[in-house]
Amino acid sequence: MTAPEQPSGVPVDTALYQEIQHFYGRQMRCLDEARVEEWAGTFTEDGVFVANAHPEPSVGRAAIAAGARKAAALLAEQGVQRRHWLGMLEADACDDGTVRARTYALIISTPRGGQAAVHLSTSCDDVLVREDGQLRVRHREVRRDDLRPE
Repeated sequence: MTAPEQPSGVPVDTALYQEIQHFYGRQMRCLDEARVEEWAGTFTEDGVFVANAHPEPSVGRAAIAAGARKAAALLAEQGVQRRHWLGMLEADACDDGTVRARTYALIISTPRGGQAAVHLSTSCDDVLVREDGQLRVRHREVRRDDLRPE
């Protein structure tokens, strides 16, 4: 399941760009600190999370949260701290009121007492919407660079 086709749109204004940067900073901090419910709350109730590393998309906030809980438990069991760094944000306002946000993401893993290392390099395409005055992810597609098609 790929992201819904979005028109190219026009670059968002500076205020919205900064809001999106802040949104991603807060969202990734929630994920990295295993605040799973808070992180899942940044998706719409009917949100979709697609990753080329997963055979099927996670559909709905509850399913997205369940996957994150499982990952957080495994990392805690392994004694690994993950940090997500998102950068190179490109954000376009679309005619339908959504924002298409594209970033690169580096996931850094640090084992307890060990050295930090880049675990994965990915790209992330989001469709963002505003609900109750807050930005939320309606659709996210994460593509790991090591799994890209030939």
